Amino acid sequence: MQTPQEFAHDKSAAAVGLKAAVRILEKWRASGEQGEAILRVSHSTYARARRGDLAAIKLDSDQLTRISYVLNIHAALRMIFDNPDNLYGFVNMVNHNPFFNGRTPLAIMGTGDFAALYETYKRIDSLRGGQW
Repeated sequence: MQTPQEFAHDKSAAAVGLKAAVRILEKWRASGEQGEAILRVSHSTYARARRGDLAAIKLDSDQLTRISYVLNIHAALRMIFDNPDNLYGFVNMVNHNPFFNGRTPLAIMGTGDFAALYETYKRIDSLRGGQW
C-alpha cells in the first residue's frame, strides 16, 4: 500500500483512494456530514467523489492519511469478519470497551478529530490479533 506521501505524487492513486474510501463510508452508512468530517473534505469534494468525478480533486497529506485510515480499518474488518452484515455494520455497533464507552466507532470517527480516527483504527486493528 502506498504511503500518503506517495499518494500525493500520484494523483490517480489519490483519486482511486478517495473513491474507495467514500464507497466504504457509504457501506458503513455514514452520513454525508460524517464522511466529510472523517475525510476532512468539503461537501462539494465529497459529492464529486460519490459521483466518481475526480479529475480535478486535490488532496493534502492530512486528507490522504485519513483516506488511508479508512482503507486500513476496512482491511482489518475484512480480516476479522466474513459476514457482510458484521463487516459493514461493526462501525455502527455500540461498543462498551474503553475509549468507545458506549459509543459507536462511526460516531467517534464522525467527529472529524484526527486522533479519534487514529485511535479507532488502532483499536479495530488490534482485534485482528496479528492475522496479517
